[in-house]
Amino acid sequence: MDDPHYLSGLQLAGRRVVMVGGGSVAQRRLPRLIRAGARVELVSPHTTPSVSAMADAGELVWHERRYAEGDLTDAWYALACTDDPEVNAAVCAEAERARVFCVRADEGESGSAVTPASGRHGGLLFGVLSGGEPLRSAAVRDSILDALHAGTVADGRVAPRGDQPSVDLPGVALVGGGPGDPDLITVRGRRLLSRADVVVVDRLAPRELLDELAPEVEVVDAAKIPYGRAASQDVINSTLIEKAKEGKFVVRLKGGDPYLFGRGFEEVLACAEAGVPVTMVPGITSAFAVPAVADVPVTHRGVAHEVVVVSGHVAPGDPRSLVDWSLLAGLRGTIVLMMGVERLPQFASALLDGGRPADTPVAIVEDGTMRTQRALRSTLGQVAEEAAAAGVRPPAVIVFGPVAGLAK
Repeated sequence: MDDPHYLSGLQLAGRRVVMVGGGSVAQRRLPRLIRAGARVELVSPHTTPSVSAMADAGELVWHERRYAEGDLTDAWYALACTDDPEVNAAVCAEAERARVFCVRADEGESGSAVTPASGRHGGLLFGVLSGGEPLRSAAVRDSILDALHAGTVADGRVAPRGDQPSVDLPGVALVGGGPGDPDLITVRGRRLLSRADVVVVDRLAPRELLDELAPEVEVVDAAKIPYGRAASQDVINSTLIEKAKEGKFVVRLKGGDPYLFGRGFEEVLACAEAGVPVTMVPGITSAFAVPAVADVPVTHRGVAHEVVVVSGHVAPGDPRSLVDWSLLAGLRGTIVLMMGVERLPQFASALLDGGRPADTPVAIVEDGTMRTQRALRSTLGQVAEEAAAAGVRPPAVIVFGPVAGLAK
């Protein structure tokens, strides 16, 4: 038998929606109703902490009591989400009399409406119904979202390539690609990457993502290999500007987060000065993500109350250094050192000279989140020697502090 449902989109902005029940089902359903602009009234003697927080923030009105006949008066839409079948049945019965469409969470087919498995992507909102098989609906929804994110299914807004660039996406998108694993780029970053005409990519950006690009996409290598060959930042800036002024949509794909030692804001300023609009897409920073995948939390209750992220681009004592290493040495919490492999002996000495104990735990995570990831655990007094013996090479994140010794 064909599914008897008629799939439709409801305009709920400013309209009264009543939800009965404040448990986990309500917690899942409420955010979309709030985002749609519905005037939500919740009837329930108890709620989850998250639902209570929505009420405290003024996102909904909470009537802290049990459901009573008449609660659906003037409602446009209702949801029966309690764990009591009798209450849910009573809500649906009132809704039927009042001609208000009602979702019944515990017995979907007993209500007059069914909530689809819905997805949102680039201005699209779509739903999937499968005639009483919610897991199947969710699986199909997820497959569609994955395809849209990967660009293997067109979302209807991508203009033809070649002589007709993506005029609906002007300028440059500055996209943080995350710590290396291609699955750790943000959803928005992956979507914009799939619509690029030109991709200007760094060496530490997730390189597997380039294989997903259409053949027509121009890839510009802006690789910056530490202490070796480098593309001038001025050349990168001019490339972004020139390609964007040709009417092409340019994605600047960087590793980690563009604003954490990534010179991202330099590129934003250059584009702004040239009149080129920029879309900023933050990324998961390797400063925190790489230690995490190696079981090093940069904070832990009762262990570390501060985290300092430091660039190792220049050595302690270098006139160009903006870091007070003596002050850092006096801290008790976590120091995360980026780009510090080559000068590790100097950084370790600076911390020791400043009074940091020699037995302070240290963790070095090389190629974090990648297949080649490896970790070295040591102490401040031994780390320089042991890292050299192990042949540690960049890219690597170095963590100093008690958190580095939590997981043996």
